[in-house]
Amino acid sequence: LISVAQKICCLLGLPVRDLAKAFLKPRVKVGRDHVHKAQTREQVQYAVEAIAKASYERMFRWLVTRINRSLGRSANNGTTFIGILDIAGFEIFELNTFEQLCINYTNEKLQQLFNNTMFNLEQEIYLKEGIEWDFIDFGLDLQPTIDLIEKPLGVLSLLDEQCIFPKSTDKSYVEKLIANQSKHPKFIVPEFRTKSDFAIVHYAGRVDYSADQWLMKNMDPLNDSVVFLLQNSTDQYVTEMWKNGLSFI
Repeated sequence: LISVAQKICCLLGLPVRDLAKAFLKPRVKVGRDHVHKAQTREQVQYAVEAIAKASYERMFRWLVTRINRSLGRSANNGTTFIGILDIAGFEIFELNTFEQLCINYTNEKLQQLFNNTMFNLEQEIYLKEGIEWDFIDFGLDLQPTIDLIEKPLGVLSLLDEQCIFPKSTDKSYVEKLIANQSKHPKFIVPEFRTKSDFAIVHYAGRVDYSADQWLMKNMDPLNDSVVFLLQNSTDQYVTEMWKNGLSFI
């Protein structure tokens, strides 16, 4: 039977042995020298996920560029894009981490847009048209939660900031977040921080989050050894996607 690795390498135009070695023992720079450093199972999983996401993004960008070129569109004629809305739904698990925050944040923004369009703007139209109407406060303003996540010194901005400093850890990130947001009405510090590090009150309810591996997941570092292989693939399409290395096409 053909293994999953063999199928992937066949599609990417890469030797199975070389790709396995690049993930398991990538070539890294230590001082002035380069050595092959063995990775843990968890590190390999993160590296595979990072390459998969980067490949998807490059493939999507390549597809849009190709379609625009076929339609004769250029920068001077305006920009055309393809948008795909895939709502995963609000997620509240026993253990919630970085992926759940991203999904819940997206849903929070979409729900706010829906509330504003269906309720607030509609009532404003009634008033402008002179319709007798008592403005109803539906109590669905989600902006405080959105601000907590995306504003300066919020959940995401502090995470980006901590990723810049070399000695930062998930623990230092949580401590800084609590120091800046402990008084926010939508931010909760659990009494017993054994499983969760903090909680956020979303429109669907309270969600407790564990910040384990958040810095690593936010950076999504790409494995240089794997990128080098992709740049030298026997498949022209793959080399085209990865010709610029770590930067986007």
